[in-house]
This record gives sequence, C-alpha cells and structure tokens, in this order.
Amino acid sequence: MAIKHWPMDERPREKLLARGPQALSDAELLAIFLNSGVPGKTAVDLARELLTEFKGLRGLLGAGRERLCAAAGLGPAKYALLQAVLELSLRHLGESLQRGNPLQDPQSSRSYIITRLRDRPREVFCCLYLDNRHRVIAFEELFYGTLDGASVHPREVVRQAIAHNAAALIFAHNHPSGVAEPSDADRRLTRRLKEALALVDIRVLDHFVVGDGEAVSFAERGLL
Repeated sequence: MAIKHWPMDERPREKLLARGPQALSDAELLAIFLNSGVPGKTAVDLARELLTEFKGLRGLLGAGRERLCAAAGLGPAKYALLQAVLELSLRHLGESLQRGNPLQDPQSSRSYIITRLRDRPREVFCCLYLDNRHRVIAFEELFYGTLDGASVHPREVVRQAIAHNAAALIFAHNHPSGVAEPSDADRRLTRRLKEALALVDIRVLDHFVVGDGEAVSFAERGLL
C-alpha cells in the first residue's frame, strides 16, 4: 500500500510535522530523504532494506560513492544530496567552534572533533588554534597517514601555530582501528610537540584521540 494511503499519523512526513523529527525511526527519517520508493516497495520499505544492507545509518552515511550509487533506489543525484546534507550537518555542528567563540572545557570541542574524524579510513592529525582567551582562530587538518599512523612534524606544527598567531593549541587525531586509547607513540609525540611549542610560548591545552564514536582527552587523563 502506498504511503499516501496510510493513516495520517503513520506517514513519516506528517508524523514529523506533528510530533517532531525525534519521534521518527531511522527508517522513517531516511524515507523522507528518499522521497519515493521503487516498484513494489514504499520509501519506508526501501529505507529499512538500505539500513539492513549498510548495517545502520552510520554505514549508509559513510559509504563510498560507487557502493551507494549502486544501491536500489539511490544513484548519483541521491548521493550528491546526501553529501550536501552531511556537510550542512557538519557545518552546523562546527558553528560551536567558529572564530571568536571561547572554549570552556574539553566537551566544547569533543563533539565536533569526533564528527570530523571518527569515520576516516586513515589517520588524520589536526590542530585547533586558539588565541590567549581560548577563542577559536582556526581548525586545520595537517598530516595524513596510513592505517598504522601519521608522520607528524613538530616544526610544521610550530610554523602553522605562529602563522595563525595562536597562543594555545588543541591536537586531535583518529585511530582507524576504532580504539581510542592513546598509544605510547601518541604520548611521546604529544611531549615532543608540547616542548617544541613551549620554545615559542604557545601552550598545548589538550590532545584528543578519536576512536569509534568516542574521544579520549589527554587533559582529562592527566597526560599533559
């Protein structure tokens, strides 16, 4: 039966308008995005199948272009629309780290950093540059590595910090393995970076290690 013949309070779009998006299931929200089904299946049926095929929303949203476009009911247009939606969501979350906003505690930056790094297939090392009142200057991805690690150069970190006129930095990098626990190499690197930046009077406030949906803070662990 087509969705338009369903009871009004069971139709995803009408349900969202009446009760808010939080009242909808993942499949119902995805059905609104899909807008239509395929022959013999409603948008909700198709959404359920896609969530099963990709093992949930995270798998679907993180799928590559080729795989996503090959899925039933999707294609290049839907892929482009999905990427636009994801980027809008990321930018919305990133507004909490806009230039001029002060960071009050590790949680102020944790959610944004997790979203940026948790699904990356290789290691990425990032810097969040702050002024002397802990207001955001910029967020940059500096180094990229393989599944085993990234080559981070203290001289380049210092150079970029000076270029941004930063008074303090927060580091972040991901572990593609999904395990957020800092390694011995992470601890050694943080010490090296902290010592190099201290020579130019720039403080290191934290280092986040991002795993599968979580981030360990060096500051909270007492590792700085």
